[in-house]
Amino acid sequence: MDLVTIDELLVADPVDAWRDAGFHVDADGVSRVGSVRIRLVGRERGRGIVGWSLRGVAADSIDGIPTTAATREAEPEAAEAREHPNGVTHIDHVVLLTPDLRRTVRALEAIGLDIRRERDGELGGRAMRQVFFRMGEVILEVVGAADEQADGPASLWGVTFTVADIDATAALLGERTSPVKDAVQPGRRITTLRHRDLGLSVRIALISPHVRS
Repeated sequence: MDLVTIDELLVADPVDAWRDAGFHVDADGVSRVGSVRIRLVGRERGRGIVGWSLRGVAADSIDGIPTTAATREAEPEAAEAREHPNGVTHIDHVVLLTPDLRRTVRALEAIGLDIRRERDGELGGRAMRQVFFRMGEVILEVVGAADEQADGPASLWGVTFTVADIDATAALLGERTSPVKDAVQPGRRITTLRHRDLGLSVRIALISPHVRS
């Protein structure tokens, strides 16, 4: 099976909100971040990340997440990316929430993804299990309760972007971000956008680059 990668994320937000958050958005409503296109489809489509387009798999749904097959070939990252005023360079990871962790993991394995790592964590004060997959340059972080199985679809919940200089990004965005703090990953620092203040419906974090040893 071909390598499964993310071509597009469909986000039900207005273009102006993402521009106000420091993203470059083309005239066609697409923000190109690394090898991924973020297509802003407006509030009439709902809220949050309402679907994705994937390379290397043909499906109309993956555990309830609306899915389409990419119709274009992957382009070199340098040709695809744009310079963003907020300093974003690429997507570090996409967070997927699920009410049934085992079911979602099976669905992802069925399209050819392999588990790279697992760890225990928490979300909103609740104990959670995190399972990580690699989709090209993007990490997919699947989050769910380890011992609970509930009905309902999985959903794409949030995105963490890598920025070249997190202090410069925080200075640019000012009170629209939380204070910069140490990330879970050693040597990295992170902040979160106050997305509601910016009119965004997607939870967004900004993280410093990996520390090269």
